[in-house]
Amino acid sequence: MQLLDWSIVAAMLALLAVGAASTRRHARTVDGFLAAERCAGRYLIAVSDNIARLGVVTLVWYFELHYEVGFTAIWWTLLEEPVMIVMALSGWVIYRFRQTRALTLAEFFERRYSRRFRIFTGIVAFIAGVINFGIFPSVGARFFIQLWSLPAQFDLLGIAFSTFESLMSVLLIVPLALLLLGGQIAVIVTDFLQGVIANIAFVAINLFLLLSFSWGQIGDTLMAAPAGSSMVDPFDLGKQSDFNIFYYVITVITLFYAARGWQGTQGYNCSAINAHEAKMSFILGQWRFRVLMLITIVLPICMKTFLTHPDYAEAAMVANERLATIDGEALQNQLRAPIVMNAVLPAGLLGLASAAMLGAFISTHDTYLHSWAAILVQDVVLPFRKRRLSERGHLLLLRLAVFLIAIFVFLFSYYFQHVQYIAMYCASSAAIFVGGVGAAIIGGLYWNRGTTAAAWAAMITGMLVAGIGTVINQLSEQYVVGLNAWELMLVSCKAEPPATLSGVTYVILSAGHVAVKAILYVRTQLTGQLINFWAICSSSLMYIVVSLCQGGEKFNLDKLLHRGEYAMVGESSLSIRDARGVWEKLGFSREFTGTDRLVTHITLGWPLFWTLAFIVVTVIALTYGITADAWLSYWHIWMWLILSVGAAVTIWLTIGGFRDLIRMYRMLRSRTESADDEITGQNLR
Repeated sequence: MQLLDWSIVAAMLALLAVGAASTRRHARTVDGFLAAERCAGRYLIAVSDNIARLGVVTLVWYFELHYEVGFTAIWWTLLEEPVMIVMALSGWVIYRFRQTRALTLAEFFERRYSRRFRIFTGIVAFIAGVINFGIFPSVGARFFIQLWSLPAQFDLLGIAFSTFESLMSVLLIVPLALLLLGGQIAVIVTDFLQGVIANIAFVAINLFLLLSFSWGQIGDTLMAAPAGSSMVDPFDLGKQSDFNIFYYVITVITLFYAARGWQGTQGYNCSAINAHEAKMSFILGQWRFRVLMLITIVLPICMKTFLTHPDYAEAAMVANERLATIDGEALQNQLRAPIVMNAVLPAGLLGLASAAMLGAFISTHDTYLHSWAAILVQDVVLPFRKRRLSERGHLLLLRLAVFLIAIFVFLFSYYFQHVQYIAMYCASSAAIFVGGVGAAIIGGLYWNRGTTAAAWAAMITGMLVAGIGTVINQLSEQYVVGLNAWELMLVSCKAEPPATLSGVTYVILSAGHVAVKAILYVRTQLTGQLINFWAICSSSLMYIVVSLCQGGEKFNLDKLLHRGEYAMVGESSLSIRDARGVWEKLGFSREFTGTDRLVTHITLGWPLFWTLAFIVVTVIALTYGITADAWLSYWHIWMWLILSVGAAVTIWLTIGGFRDLIRMYRMLRSRTESADDEITGQNLR
């Protein structure tokens, strides 16, 4: 890191501080702190929400994945495209949720099911959320220590301080300060600015890497993978146990099932101007997965080339030595990317990459701090209060919750031991809530026969399956060795002559043997993704069975969704029953303007093309076969195509985002002035 690099990082932080400060006067109401006064447009949400969902943890997650399997992951993620098209056109979940006008998911649960269920889901969401969130600060701190080549400790006024703890503290204080200034309004504004910087930086880094590493060198590296673990041929994954085809199939199922179930970015779910803007932001947001995430494949394949190709043996020596000093395979997998970035990126570009990564880190942390604080206060604390809080007291409680959560995740991160891929940990920990909540959301919004008892059954089932699986998967290798020893001992005891064992003793030994074998099976055979899958299946089955067994009166969905006679001014009251013609039934409702239709056709035409390509090529591969060389040529063309489209999409979303940002400030100013006039009038009276 040179002076130029640090200057770029400092300029980005200064820009965020100015952006957050400009929102302070507009966040004086609970609605402003929680939902940005519902003033955010589609482009603003699309860019902000995308970077908030990204974060350093997600980037490291994908760096680990693609370093392991290369381009094969890209091919199988095309399975998501048909589902994404259906979800985007229909506004799956997000449209109806916005129609309820609930500020949080659990608030919707109270209206649909019961107050007790709201409190229960709020507690489960909060616990699962902070456990999932708990590893973020440590992953980020270690990432930046390696990216910036910082020493293990430093001296200040003659006192030695740990760099890891100090940096983790600073990295938490920055998003904490931004959030406390302006709530969700500050989150949206600063996340948007960070999203713009990150998108531009990623395009520049991709271009530099693809011009610095020849395709011949990259090809040699990828083709060196053993049979059954190909990095270019998606049909040659027979020996891949963690990231095989079933991993991607489960991802697709989860995508549909858990839409808006995970509450890490819940503030964005209720910040749109109206339900149609929320739907359009979801449509536009799909560009993140399709083109803007190119960095997550380009960097890993160039990393692998740099670390393993003979042409870079001398240059990579220092990087490999740094990796060798890191204890544990899990941490080595996480820190490979920043070490290589530090080695290959030139001055200026390293600073831009640092700003982008730091922006991704801050955006996720301020968003998650906001989300879990909102859920803790709105869905856990307030339902127990008999008296309504004042506006000032409510805001104070929200800010206190934000501060306490920041302290908790710092401590959790400090003591947490990484023993598995981030992708697997995040999948299983999130499933503690998502595993059961998807059934309650979908059933609550789309099925008038869904019952409160069914929602309880689904949530408890998902929580138990995922929670137990997550705990078992976190057992270290030492515990596995110990459990194996216990199993051998139990088998030996059971083998004693029957005369020496009483019936009760034999039953206890048998039960212990079964329990140990079950724990070992989960720890060694079930990944976090598989645990997530079984949680989804069991919860969905429970919801359907319990609802059908109960029967009873149908729920009034029109009232919940403010449709028909319950419609509100300024909100759409349309439902699928009102659709006229094929296009409206497909999701192009009467709310779509000509521009909306054009944007939607462009946005969805892209995945439709790749869906057709996936079907055709898959048939050819299974029928005639495709050589590894042919796949390598395909991925070369694919990379440059995605990079070109990514640059165009970055310009498009940036222009639209700044337009929405100006409009949001105008709307906020109008509402703030109206509120001030009302307060002044009350004082005069």
